[in-house]
Amino acid sequence: MSRRTSRPRGTAAPRITPTSPCPCGLPAAYGECCGRFHSGSAAAPTCEALMRSRYAAFAAQDAAYLLRTWHPETRPPGVDFDPAMRWVGLEILDTTEGSVFHSTGTVTFRAHYTDDGRPDSLHEKSRFVRHEGAWVYTTAVFVD
Repeated sequence: MSRRTSRPRGTAAPRITPTSPCPCGLPAAYGECCGRFHSGSAAAPTCEALMRSRYAAFAAQDAAYLLRTWHPETRPPGVDFDPAMRWVGLEILDTTEGSVFHSTGTVTFRAHYTDDGRPDSLHEKSRFVRHEGAWVYTTAVFVD
């Protein structure tokens, strides 16, 4: 997900604990799911796992993880979080390649959010590559 905003900062990140349900939508606690990728104790083994963990990082407002998993050629200098936006659900719609045996892959998804309480969604096809042995996000195409 490449969403960046220029709205002012000012609210704290949603509180996600290791025992909270993982924001990525898989039936596991955050600490056993995407939290281990965010902490650096494990690396996402597939581009879908990286996509899910990046979504969870947006939900947790973990800019360091988002930047760490962004390809250096397309990485922005920083990530701004919109204080009125809350990520509320993720649907993985399609994946191509991106397994432990591939060097590239795509994930098409719909990320649901609220903006000032109004529901909306982001439909995107993200591209991933292996960089220095790890999956990283490169670019995206927005799907309408």
